[in-house]
Amino acid sequence: MNKNLPVYFSKQDGDLWLTEEEREDLKISYRIKEILFEGQSEFQHVMVLDSYSFGRMLVLDGIVQTTSIDGYIYNEMISHVPLCIHPEPKKILIIGGGDCGAAKEVCKYAVVDQVDMVEIDKLVVEVCQHHLPEVSGPLADSRVQFIYDDGVNFAENKENEYDVVIVDSSDPIGPAKSLFEKSFYQSIHKSLKADGLMVCQSQSPIFHQEVMQQTYQRIGELFHFVKLYTAVVPTYPGGLWSFTVGSKNYINPDPARLKDKETHYVNKDIIERCFSLPQFMIEQYPPFENN
Repeated sequence: MNKNLPVYFSKQDGDLWLTEEEREDLKISYRIKEILFEGQSEFQHVMVLDSYSFGRMLVLDGIVQTTSIDGYIYNEMISHVPLCIHPEPKKILIIGGGDCGAAKEVCKYAVVDQVDMVEIDKLVVEVCQHHLPEVSGPLADSRVQFIYDDGVNFAENKENEYDVVIVDSSDPIGPAKSLFEKSFYQSIHKSLKADGLMVCQSQSPIFHQEVMQQTYQRIGELFHFVKLYTAVVPTYPGGLWSFTVGSKNYINPDPARLKDKETHYVNKDIIERCFSLPQFMIEQYPPFENN
């Protein structure tokens, strides 16, 4: 093993392991076949690894972001659900999403005219397009504009411009921490048209209740509608993962908009039922409307 590799790598019985420290009393380890890419960008440590159980995976600062085995679940859920809610999503803003998976899914909708993808780290985009085709796909769509900028600064300067904003952030640490602040959600609200809506990932309902509650509350204070929905993403701690929608006008999805869309996880039943929450989430986060 390369002596210069980060501390989250170890060797056991000749095998290379990546250990992700989720919390003080929980660590998740992956047996690794090969390190396909390793480098340091201006913002974070970037790796693409080939693992035994999850295939190729993007790892940022030691934390697994997406994998070739189940990355499509997250990307389909954060993209198709909002695009099935908004009746005419022509102009889309994706903040984050460096693996390009969300952009790939959004481009399946002919109604979409423009996708502005704002990612702070160009290295992540380049590495994923080269090493993670299962997630990124052959994204060669003229509607996608790659903008390498800080998503917070970008959103601050937009007003009444987008139909849908997808905040595809990593965990609320490092460069992604500011994407969970209320001031950022205020900028998103301003950047949306009068009937616009946003969606963001809001972490694990089991292990990150504080982050999820904070996200739900902050978005709920700004938007007429706020709702949580869930999906099961095996890579992420606990499996069960949450997403939060904030909408100025529409909140009920139309599963018919999925017609002729090639998906591996999302279907009409998933679109209809993903807002059906476990009882403990209903009690903590009842859907509400702002009047």
